[in-house]
Parts: sequence; structure tokens; C-alpha cells
Amino acid sequence: MAFLSDALARVQPSPTVAITQMARDLKAQGRDVIALSAGEPDFDTPEHIKQAARDAIDRGETKYTAPDGIPELKAAICAKFARENGLSYTPEEAMVSTGGKQVLFNALVATLNPGDEVIIPAPYWVSYPDMTRLAGGEPVIVPAALETGFKLTPAALGAAITPRTKWFIFNSPSNPSGAGYSATELKALTDVLERHPHVWVMTDDMYEHIAYPGFDFATPAQVAPALRDRTLTVNGVSKAYAMTGWRIGYCAGPKRLVDAMRKVQTQSTTNPCSISQWAALAALEGPQDYIAESRAAFLRRRDLVVAGLNAADGLACPTPEGAFYVYPSCAGAIGRRAPSGRPIDDDEAFCAALLEAEGVAVVHGAAFGLSPHFRVSYAAADAVLAEACARIQRFCAGLA
Repeated sequence: MAFLSDALARVQPSPTVAITQMARDLKAQGRDVIALSAGEPDFDTPEHIKQAARDAIDRGETKYTAPDGIPELKAAICAKFARENGLSYTPEEAMVSTGGKQVLFNALVATLNPGDEVIIPAPYWVSYPDMTRLAGGEPVIVPAALETGFKLTPAALGAAITPRTKWFIFNSPSNPSGAGYSATELKALTDVLERHPHVWVMTDDMYEHIAYPGFDFATPAQVAPALRDRTLTVNGVSKAYAMTGWRIGYCAGPKRLVDAMRKVQTQSTTNPCSISQWAALAALEGPQDYIAESRAAFLRRRDLVVAGLNAADGLACPTPEGAFYVYPSCAGAIGRRAPSGRPIDDDEAFCAALLEAEGVAVVHGAAFGLSPHFRVSYAAADAVLAEACARIQRFCAGLA
């Protein structure tokens, strides 16, 4: 009898976590490594949010809470959706989880049966397919290539839908490409979804507030109210407020779905950290100055990195609409050899040779379902990014 479950055999460890840990290990060995692999703001959590956590501790807010979050935070979540997205939800239609990843996982576990399909545009966040498999579903990967700005076309979405489709997972601005769908582009996709009433929509809006000039964020239930009762709108405080380690994600959607997700959560983690919930409340209700300040820094870094990578031989880097990633093509480097003589057969080999030769850690495109590309996180200081780009240019110039 096998000790491990069959479900575990269907998934792989997170490549982004693995590469980030590899970079840490190399640094510990004394290597000069620049790690641009983690999707984490390098800024500190704003002071008023940290103070709210201290105050919560002093008040004794250290006990179990309701499994789906404190009432104050759920009310603030509903107010946020109304204020910023034009979406109306009651607290019974909202819930709080231990990070956005748990929100997505809860929804998939609560709804998927063997044979159910989940449409996932590629490039995708690395966890979407594996969470789908772990929940018993089948990921249906639909490429959204560089030629379409890494955006899924309505025709491609329509062609992917079958009678077995249960979910469409939508992420804008995107991890890993930074691509953002305008309201018009999004409406073209929701028009397709409105014709298929058995398909539910799961939005990952985690990068909502990291959107650059010329791009206005929109979310599916906002542009297509008819989809409201089969859309789960997912967000969190991790990226917008530099709170990755606080582990608070949240969502709102139809009550019958949220009730099912709550049932899953009561038998897994139960409530998210009580202190983190009070900090998240301060994030949503307190001063919002940090968002504009961090967005301005990310915009400056985006332009630095896009210019630096486009100056590298064999690379082509489009300019993203949001998030803090770029997803350049390394097609011009494939088939060549690194200075060490190592063949560059694919994007994984490119990234491995880059780390070996120049000590720059990035994530290969195959991890995100679309090659030949790689992801660079520019959530790092300007000087660090400038040095990384110089190393990448030197590496590419040395390819034979």
C-alpha cells in the first residue's frame, strides 16, 4: 500500500519558492547573488498598520475569532468593494483567509469533482494548475502569447469552454507578465462567459493597486453585473500594503459558495491570525498614501528594468500595465551556449546558466506555462536592479 496520496503525485513544489531558496543558499555559501525571483514588495509595512497590530495585542485580541474573519474586517471588505469596485456585498457574502492562496484553494476544494475543468490562461501564477489538480480537477491551459500582449482572446476562451468547465481563473494585472486587461478587453471576455451559464469566474485581483498610468483597473463582476452571482472576487493586503508575511487574503461572492468555502476553512486552518486581521482592518480603513508612493517607485523601477533588458542581446521585454514583474522573451538566446560552454536549450537552461555565471536568480518561463520567457521581479532597490540588468546584458553578450 502506497504511503503518500495519489493526489500528491499530481502536484509539484512551487518553482518560485524553490529558486528563491536556492538563491538564499548560494548567498549563505558566500556567493554574490541578486535574487529577483520572489513576488514580494521590498518595502516595510506602513507604520499605522503595524501600530494597529500592537494595539490589538495590548487589547488582548489574541483569541480565536469567527472562522471566516472578525465582523469589523468583513464589513471593511464589503465597504472596499463598494467604494473601489462598485460591487455590493453583505458580510455574509465575504470571508477572510490565511492569504489569497487559501481563498483560491478553499473555492476549488469546495466545488471541484473529478473531471471538472478549470480554464487557466498562460502565463499563469504557478499555483493555479497544481491547486486545481490537488482539488481533483483538470487544468485547461490556454496560451496568451507575447503577440497578444499576454492577454487571452475571446475566441481562445470560447474555444476552451466545454460542458465540463467549472471555473475560469482570471488574474489582472498578471503574475508573471504584468499584463492588465482594460475594461473593454475584459468586457469582450465576459461577453463570452455570459453565453455559458455553467462556468464560474474566479478573479485574482491581488495587484489591483499596482496599476500604471494609462491602465485603469477593472474586475469581471464590475464590467458584467450579470456574472455577479457566479463570480468569486479575490483580493488581499499582501501586495498593496507590503503585508506578505501577515497572511491575509479575502473575497466576496455568492453566499452559497462562500458558505461552502467557510465549511472547508473550519476543517483546515479555522480563523486567520487574529492580530493580522486587525492590522488588515487598519490597512483597508486607514490612510492610503502608501499605495501611491509605492506605485510611483515601482513605475520607476519598471521603466529601468524594461530598458535594461531590451538592451540585452537576444532579449525582448514588453512594458507591463501593472504588478511588479516583467516577462521578457529569451527566444534570441535559445540554441546558443553560455561562456561556460553550457548549451542554452530552453528558458530553464538560460536561467540556470545566468545564475551560475552572473549570480542573478530569475524564474524560467516554463514554470508559468509559457516559454521561452523568464520572470523578473523588480521589487528591489533601483541600484540592485541596475546591477542585475548590467549582469544580464554581460551574460547575453557572452553567449556564443
